[in-house]
Parts: sequence; structure tokens; C-alpha cells
Amino acid sequence: MKNFMLKWFDNEKAVSGQKKNDGEHIDLSRIIPFIAMHVACLAVFYVGYSHTALLVMCVSYLLRMFAITAFFHRFFSHKSFKTFRWVQITFAVIGTTATQRGPLWWAAHHRRHHRHADTASDVHTPDKGFLESHVLWFLRKNNFKTDHSQVKDLSTVKCLYWIDRYDMLFPVLYGLMLYLLGHWVATSYPDLGTSGGQFLVWGYFISTVLLAHVTFSINSLAHLIGSRDYQTKDNSRNNFVLALLTLGEGWHNNHHCAPGSIKQGFKPWQIDISYYILKGMEWCGLIWDVKYPNQLVLNKKLIKVKS
Repeated sequence: MKNFMLKWFDNEKAVSGQKKNDGEHIDLSRIIPFIAMHVACLAVFYVGYSHTALLVMCVSYLLRMFAITAFFHRFFSHKSFKTFRWVQITFAVIGTTATQRGPLWWAAHHRRHHRHADTASDVHTPDKGFLESHVLWFLRKNNFKTDHSQVKDLSTVKCLYWIDRYDMLFPVLYGLMLYLLGHWVATSYPDLGTSGGQFLVWGYFISTVLLAHVTFSINSLAHLIGSRDYQTKDNSRNNFVLALLTLGEGWHNNHHCAPGSIKQGFKPWQIDISYYILKGMEWCGLIWDVKYPNQLVLNKKLIKVKS
């Protein structure tokens, strides 16, 4: 049991125990907790509801979604801006609590996605079926290892390396923190009608499941449903609903046209909340050297509408 737990928390030990023919198999040590996380949402019928718990769920969702979209994606994957090391580490930890693996793993897979989007080498192309592109790819053993060759620029940062190696530690600590915070709130402000269990179930389990499936929908749906403004080598599409739910990532065709851009909503009505927050951080001096899309490239790739 001790050896199993060490492998579960230490990704390098887990990878070292894999066999060469394990590749396409689902990793049971990962899918069972993944399923359990969904089942744990049913505990809501036990812990009940309060306005405070709902607020905690929303804040937990939005904070971690921003960490994923603005930092795991736009910063770690595409280097769309520069920032202080402490800002990188802070959002690397917050993003890792989303239980979508660590920053190096996330960035390595995303960079590979851009190189092979919608080809046989793209592990989550919709051409392989909805379930595969949405979630099964995430649970397969051959996609578990962090490909450090894709993120050589990030792997040298020791803090990021250790966060990535022990990524499961952070969701566990996050859940514990929420439970203890909820217990303190319940004790200090009993009129709010909440509890440690409510904070854990609403703030971690429900929030994390929503966060996961909305994020995964960019892989499974944003290459199938929506409009295309720009000619790209893939089937990426702009989807207004996904853009709202992901704080801007739904403008996926825009992104594939100009992947290095900090801004993904190119038109005034294309809401990109992550970009607005990042602009605020730029104004505060927390980020700098911000990259924007090249208008000449956009004009060249623009799909002309026949009159």
C-alpha cells in the first residue's frame, strides 16, 4: 500500500513502473479516482446547499479556470507574456489544484497538439471519437508521462518541475484547505448555514468536475461546433458558449490562427475574460512583453465571405 501511494503521488515512480505494452490501456489507478470524484458530487445530497457554498464553488471554478487559461495555456504553453517567477509559481500551484495534471505536462501536451492538430498524431482529435477526444486520452497510460523534450524552457525551472512531478499533492491539499476553511466559517459565522463538508463538496468536487469537462470540451467540441473566421490547417472553431465558460478559450479558431497571442477574442464582441484580467495585471506591472496577433497574418488567413 505504501509503495502504491508513493507511485500515485510521485509521477516519475509511476512512469518507471509502466510496461512497454501498457500504452493504450486505461490507467486504473487514475480512472478510479477520476470516477470517484464524479461520484463524490452526489454527497451534495448529504451536505446540502447554502448560498455561501455556491459562492465558494463559483470562486473556486473561476480562479482555477483563470490559472488554466491564462497561465497553463497562454503563458506556459505559448509564452504570450513575461512575468515574475513568484507569479508563475503561484498560478502553477493554483492551476494544478484543478486536477488536470501539472504545468509541464499540460504545456507539453498542448504544444504537441498545435504541431499535430486534427491529425493521427493528435491524441485528442475528434476524429478518434467524442469520448476519446473528450476524456479517454487523458486517462491512457501512454499519455501520462511528461514529455520534457516539448518543454525544455520550463523543465529547467526547479519549482515547476517539482510541482509537475507531485501534481496530485496539490488537489489533496486544496480539498483539505477548503474543508478546514468551511469548518472555521461554520464555527465563526453559524448564520451562513454552511459547513466544512459543503466547502469540500461544492468548492472542490463539483467545481473540479465542471472545470474538467468544460476544459476538455475545447478538445472535443471546439474542433467540431462553431464558426471559422480564419483558414488554419486544423478544424478549430470559434464557439461563443465555450468562450464564456472558459473565460475566453472558446475563440479557438482565432487561437489556432495566432497561437502566441495573449488575446483570443479578436473582435469587440468576442468576450475574453482572461485577457481582460491579464490586461489589468499588465497595468499593475505584474506581466510585460505582451504579444498580440499580427494583423497582416490575420488578414492573409481571413476567410473571405462571398457576397
